Amino acid sequence: MTDKAVVLGKGKDKPIRNRHHWIFSGAVQSLPEGLIDGGLYSVSSHEGAPLGYGYFNRKCSIIGRMVSFGPGDPFTALRKNVQRAIAVRNELFGEGKETNAYRLINAEGDGIPGLIVDKYDTTLVIQIATLGMDKLRDFIVETLVQELGPASIYEKSNLPSRREEGLEDKAGFLFGGQVKKIFIRENGFNFLVDIAESQKTGFYLDQREMRKLAGSLAADRRVLNCFSYTGGYSVYALLGGAARVDSVDTSGPALDLAKQNFRLNGLSPEEHGFIEADVFSFLRGPVSGYELVILDPPAFAKRKADVPQAGRGYKDINRLALQKVSAGGFVLTFSCSHFVDERLFQKIVFEAAAEASRNVRILQRHRQASDHPINIFHPETEYLKGLLLYVD
Repeated sequence: MTDKAVVLGKGKDKPIRNRHHWIFSGAVQSLPEGLIDGGLYSVSSHEGAPLGYGYFNRKCSIIGRMVSFGPGDPFTALRKNVQRAIAVRNELFGEGKETNAYRLINAEGDGIPGLIVDKYDTTLVIQIATLGMDKLRDFIVETLVQELGPASIYEKSNLPSRREEGLEDKAGFLFGGQVKKIFIRENGFNFLVDIAESQKTGFYLDQREMRKLAGSLAADRRVLNCFSYTGGYSVYALLGGAARVDSVDTSGPALDLAKQNFRLNGLSPEEHGFIEADVFSFLRGPVSGYELVILDPPAFAKRKADVPQAGRGYKDINRLALQKVSAGGFVLTFSCSHFVDERLFQKIVFEAAAEASRNVRILQRHRQASDHPINIFHPETEYLKGLLLYVD
């Protein structure tokens, strides 16, 4: 950290005064001589008023990200934000008897840009997205150890944004004993998470509340879980009384882990379907009779430029699902693409329903789970949206 300040242009300080974390390159009037990319610098207005501290990377259009606001020490502010994030999760989950796996730090949602921390029982899995946070890794690990005393901390930084930041992927244990697979509980159900050989940090924690909803709808129904991954929705559906569940995913190892998750919850995988296939191809085949279809695909739009192609993909998959679901059935459909907002997603589903010639009603709207908070000063932290549809 240095006392040399990044100076914003005239009239460009309003977002920072409103506690938005991002500084775009066009907002900067001047950078300190000899600025080191990834370094932590004070930020001031055109008039010289101190605004806080941020880290900067000239390789990126978002040139700076604020880690603190006001004149106080940025490391003290970071530590306090970690403490606040922990306090919120303690309010949400208590001692974790029913749920001991959740997002502990949600980047800007908890005031710490570039950092994700997920808690799986006594193991923490972190993802670092930016060069500035990469340089703060040791401080973050030290703070997490002091505040939580985890058994292990594993880093799984394999995000596309790291390429834009000039960073390579990084994976491995940063602290404590090395564990490959972890047993967790979610709403009283049991799951096995492979933190190293898995998508994201290991489990789709943001879908917790939606899995519970699916379980409440599943009684006596035939359920199709598309993009099923390790079977979270499938387990909830069966424990909610589903007559049968078919799980479809392109990953054989994910389906194998789904079968293990069935057994952990006293369910027999032999009585249900596990189909290793492309979901689009599967839905184009001779399948029908499902009364609850779950669509939780990966992000089709990872960049703004991907939105037109992603829109076609979302429309196609929803049209196919709407064609296959029985009359009087439900479709629970999601998009986790940040660049596809709620309004656009609903328009896409409308077009899919029209092309499928089905009468469709929206019963509920859904967003990311409560341990994935959206910073009211930084709305870009919202990414997951979903619709519960009733299909005539």
